Amino acid sequence: MKTIWIVDDDEEMGRAVSLMLKLLECETRYFFNPRLAAQALLAGGRPDLMVLDINMPEVSGLDMLEFLRRRKEWKDLPVIMLSSEAADVMVDKAMQLGADGYVMKPVTIEELEKVMSQAFYNHIIK
Repeated sequence: MKTIWIVDDDEEMGRAVSLMLKLLECETRYFFNPRLAAQALLAGGRPDLMVLDINMPEVSGLDMLEFLRRRKEWKDLPVIMLSSEAADVMVDKAMQLGADGYVMKPVTIEELEKVMSQAFYNHIIK
């Protein structure tokens, strides 16, 4: 069973994504800000995949993604970005920083499953 961490300041969205992932037979852990997720990683936690909201106060999902990609122990962690922003600039920035996928809010279970499968596949063939 895959363990997925969700980082989103919108608790309702975090719960919705968590429920979808549980329906896809994944274990989930929810963080309402990136600092808590970073602390859990530094304490030895290791998800199989992380879902990051882009727009969060103080520390954005893009900031968290940069943090992950700079550290060798998390450089290969699959990360999917979640956002209500459809701007190509945000998508491009996330992909340049090393995101493995991007889904728009409100996300459907089908979209989430497709992007997750692609992220896992990309990391297997690397």
